[in-house]
Order: sequence, then structure tokens, then C-alpha cells
Amino acid sequence: MIAHSIRDNVSALRQSIDLLSRLNPESYTERTPACFNSSAGGHLRHVIEHYQSFLRGIETGVVDYEARARDPLIENDPGHAIAQLVSIGERLERLTHDRALRVRAESSPVEGALGWGQSTVLRELEFLLSHTVHHYALIGVICQLSGQTLPKDFGLAPSTLRHLKARAAADACAR
Repeated sequence: MIAHSIRDNVSALRQSIDLLSRLNPESYTERTPACFNSSAGGHLRHVIEHYQSFLRGIETGVVDYEARARDPLIENDPGHAIAQLVSIGERLERLTHDRALRVRAESSPVEGALGWGQSTVLRELEFLLSHTVHHYALIGVICQLSGQTLPKDFGLAPSTLRHLKARAAADACAR
């Protein structure tokens, strides 16, 4: 099960690499007022730093999504972002087993509370995939508003891509 989730996360990260290889640097950093004045680079930085927090936490058993670096280089340099995405994918592919984790998320139930909870590697991989696809939707809108063409499957969840492929195969057999 963990191998399947790792494969889906790596596939999603490759979508970003594909997008960045086509996107001009100005479009990556341009802020879009219609999308809360955010940029594609800002959303991708947010995604990358969640993966980095997860991977740091694998080593200690404690994942703290609040302790992100908020590195402007990732947000402003597509080449640096690609290097981070490649590194994350390689590190994910080396994961071999599930285990318990202690996790702090972005929201805390009570002001000033620590907001720590229990999770697992598999559950966090599923969270990261969902979180990534959500931000890709925003990145897609930002890119389209700036006139950029998106890669064909950008922002589609791996489960959606599998469903579309199966449906196309079934439709082809029905003809």
C-alpha cells in the first residue's frame, strides 16, 4: 500500500517538473490579483515545503508542517524548485515502510495549543497528495489567467487519471 502512495506522490511531483519546464520564469513569479494575489511559485513553494517537512519528520518520527522555511528561492527560481522536486521524489522512492508519526498541522484546535496529533507515514502521504492536487488547481488557474498552456494532465489526481484511462479503454472495447 505504501508503494502505491509513493508512486502517486512522485507522479504528482513530476507534473510540476513538466509544468516548470514549459513555464516562463515571469509567469512562475507573477502575482495574480484574482487568486488572492498569489503566484504559481508561491503555491509550489508551499507544496514543496510540506514534502520537506514530512521527509525531515520521517527521520525523527515527528512531522511539523508549521516549521517550514518559507524559502523565497523556491518561490522565485523555477530551476531551484525543479531541483527540490527531483530531490523529494528520490527521497520518497527510498521509503520502504509505514510507521507511526506525531504530526503538527497548519491549524490548531485552540489558540496557543500545540495542535499535535497521531498519524502514519501512509496517512501523511495521502494527505500530501491531496494537498498537492488542491494547490495544483490554484496553480493551474494562475497559469491560465496569465495565458500559459498547461500540460495535458496537470492537476489531475492519479486516481482520476487511472479512472479516465480505464473509461477510455472500456469505451474503446465497446465500439
